[in-house]
Amino acid sequence: MISVLKIAICDDEEKAVALDRQIVEDSLQTHGIGFEITAYTYSRNLLCDILDDHFFYDLILLDIEMPGISGMEIPQKLKNVLPNVRIIFVTSHTEYAIDAFELSIFRYVPKNNLDPKLSDAVIDAARLIELEAGQEYAVRTASCMEKIPYKDILCIRRDGKNSMIVTHSGTSRVRRSLQQVFEDLNTPEFIYIDRGCIVNIIHIMKIIDGMAVLKNGEQLPISRSHLQEVKQKINLFWGAHI
Repeated sequence: MISVLKIAICDDEEKAVALDRQIVEDSLQTHGIGFEITAYTYSRNLLCDILDDHFFYDLILLDIEMPGISGMEIPQKLKNVLPNVRIIFVTSHTEYAIDAFELSIFRYVPKNNLDPKLSDAVIDAARLIELEAGQEYAVRTASCMEKIPYKDILCIRRDGKNSMIVTHSGTSRVRRSLQQVFEDLNTPEFIYIDRGCIVNIIHIMKIIDGMAVLKNGEQLPISRSHLQEVKQKINLFWGAHI
């Protein structure tokens, strides 16, 4: 469970920052969601706080056209330090929408249609972050027990009679079959893409040419027998949670 949503707003125009902030505050207060907001008018200051001073954010609202470091550059610079951060582009430049999808941006909000679209986007992001928080899978060995947050799991692969859990930081072997791990997880964000691999929907950026492309760039093959079902389950999942 998240107690306080940590949010950054970055736009080189102070009036735009103030307007975004007011909409975000009103939306989260209405839904009873706790939050902390840090505002930036210089993108380099945002990056400095995160990369050098290790500030943590759950959600970042970004303008695209900013002097110095543009909003389009920031997601790439943050993907290794804040791999699960949700980013919302708030911008006048609609021509970047396709690029925003390729960068795995959570939502794209045009400035000329800010309210209620920004309010809806922030609440949807908060719900997703809440969904990811607090769930952990326990991996027991002879000497210790490791707890892996569900949100960190990219996929689980069959490893003989056992299973291998793959995360951003490495792999963990589990002395349980793939089906047993699937039943242990018991949550709709994990789906089979073939008989030997389970993937976390939250980390799927797109499906193309029969491959599930994850946010870390890894491409996992989807078996023909599972392809249509995988697409349907992804649509159902996001339809239920966003």
